[in-house]
Amino acid sequence: MPIVEAVILLTTLVLASNIISHYLTFIPVSLIQVTLGLVIAIVFNVKIELETDWFLLLFIAPLLFNDGRRFPKQELWKLRGPIFANAILLVFITTIAGGFLIYLMIPKMPLPVAIALAAILSPTDPVAVQSISKRAKLPDAILHLVSGESLINDASGLIAFKYAVAATVTGYFSLAHATSDFLYISLVGLLAGLILMLAIELLKDILRRQGINDVVFNAVLQIITPFVIYLITEEVAHASGVIAVVASGALSHAQENRLIEDLPELRLVTENTWDIIIYLLNGIVFVILGIELPLATREIITNSEFSTMQAIAYSFGAWFIILVIRVIWILIYQTISYIRKRGKKPSLRVSLLSGLSGVRGAITMAGVLSIPLVTSTGAEFPERALALFVAAGVIIISLVVATITLPIISPRGGQPLQTRDSPINEEVEEVEDEEGNTLISVEEAKAYIMRLAVSKIEENRRLTNQRAAYDLILDYQFIIRRLEINFRDDELIQSTLQDEITLRRVGYNSELDSLEQLYKSRQISRNSYLVVGNRIRRSERRVVQSSGHLMMWSLRNGRVWGRQLVRNVRIWLMSDDTAEVEADINLIEREGSKAAIKALSTYLARKDVNEKQFDNQAIYHLVIHYRNRIERAKSTEQKSQEVYQKQINKLRTLALGAERNGVQSLLEAGNITWQMAASLREYINYSENVLMMSVDDDE
Repeated sequence: MPIVEAVILLTTLVLASNIISHYLTFIPVSLIQVTLGLVIAIVFNVKIELETDWFLLLFIAPLLFNDGRRFPKQELWKLRGPIFANAILLVFITTIAGGFLIYLMIPKMPLPVAIALAAILSPTDPVAVQSISKRAKLPDAILHLVSGESLINDASGLIAFKYAVAATVTGYFSLAHATSDFLYISLVGLLAGLILMLAIELLKDILRRQGINDVVFNAVLQIITPFVIYLITEEVAHASGVIAVVASGALSHAQENRLIEDLPELRLVTENTWDIIIYLLNGIVFVILGIELPLATREIITNSEFSTMQAIAYSFGAWFIILVIRVIWILIYQTISYIRKRGKKPSLRVSLLSGLSGVRGAITMAGVLSIPLVTSTGAEFPERALALFVAAGVIIISLVVATITLPIISPRGGQPLQTRDSPINEEVEEVEDEEGNTLISVEEAKAYIMRLAVSKIEENRRLTNQRAAYDLILDYQFIIRRLEINFRDDELIQSTLQDEITLRRVGYNSELDSLEQLYKSRQISRNSYLVVGNRIRRSERRVVQSSGHLMMWSLRNGRVWGRQLVRNVRIWLMSDDTAEVEADINLIEREGSKAAIKALSTYLARKDVNEKQFDNQAIYHLVIHYRNRIERAKSTEQKSQEVYQKQINKLRTLALGAERNGVQSLLEAGNITWQMAASLREYINYSENVLMMSVDDDE
């Protein structure tokens, strides 16, 4: 498949997998991506030609650089000794012992290939490790240990993997040469990563002094950094590009730990860009895994040396071997810490959970897919298909076991397993304050500050800006109603929806009566009378029959683009004399909206109607809806778009100020935590950035 078509297909499948994961939250998105790749490969016979020379560069360099950027946290730095022991010694033990045990289990697989397989199975997905470890409530020392180790074991595992693959390809291995070579590529790789990163940072500083501080330029420069460092280290210094990108990422992160950013917008753009890159790269790796599975399976099935069931059994065996080694290692670490009186009594449960947290991910898959097809002699790489099959099997098994285990070990069992390519969830959990009082949720806080914004807009509403004010209020009202669905009781929501249906029907009936009167008094044409009458009746049926979400969508018809589009199409279809028809539509909407407001007021004032039973927000929303229609239909001489946009921007600025003050008042009253306040302020800042972008476009 051509590279452009392949990229489009893979990206589309990654997006589709995340849509599916929204509904199947109990299944890790990685498994969904594997399944989609498998289906595409089987149904459409899709094949992706892999170039092993660039595969590591394309996937490994950015993934590990990003891991390095997120590494040095204070609590992890305190355990740097055990963490590096885990990341180096545990990987070494897993590679040698695991490789030998896999060789004993699969005698037909050459020992170097078995060692390479064990080496590439040793790296764990850091996001999955933290996701499981936190929910399992592991002791802090163990949590920090497995989290820190997962961030840097990729480098050591990949180095061991490359040595084993090189031994298989060349047919030569010398322990003395390997040891000296390992020291060289590790130390030089570390130094190269640090020096190159410092050089790039120095270059950025020089460019800033010269006035080249464009945010997009600097963001692209940082994105290209891991690829440049990896290539220079590998091709020029002949050292480990893997270690270089991890070291450079860690140094980059250490330099970013400042209290005040000189270019905060650069940090924001860069972080969001990295999120997109990691999201796509991880997803693409697992989709490719699914596409490659039929090829590996086909070779396994046609292989006369062992059956398909044997290959599946080998996958389970390899997973079990890696798990046992990891569990024993953690148990030994606990015992040593307990003897030194630095930890709690050894626990088999904690060791087992730590082992189960070692979910294999994109690094394992990217590494095994980079295995060359042939050796230096031109012969096929021995048991490449089996190695790919077993590695894929271990990844899938570790994900499935973690998915099954997580609901059992987690108090919040409904939370899905998180991996590197999982959608980012920025919601803040509801917690209790020091006095045990339950704090309001983020949705409740957002609804509160948005009501304050609506009040501020109402305060500044004048005859000259009513259209802009009502447009903004309608948008806020829609968001408030959507938020209320998340924190209100289902029974209360259903009651509110029934109230809205009742009130809407009152409004529709009054609109029809007004339309009838306009037609009888010959103020509108018959064509206008028939078309608008049918539209009102269809709207009434749609609201009565729709669910809550659909009804709220229909209530949002006051939006500029929606109503204007319908209005223009209606005028175009009704008559050749568009000016006459537009005048009819204006008159109908103006008089119908006035009649609806009057009818609602009369209905709520009736003695047999209890006004207090109706939700105030529902009443307010309908009144604003009709007032907005009146403003739009007052005159055919609408204000210029420039004046309207300036009014919108001014009111929006005042509303954002009210939202920001609302966050502060909630924080001072103890209704939200500092973390929730930061999340809400970030939300407001994003909204303000969007407003500034629209202002720049207008200018």
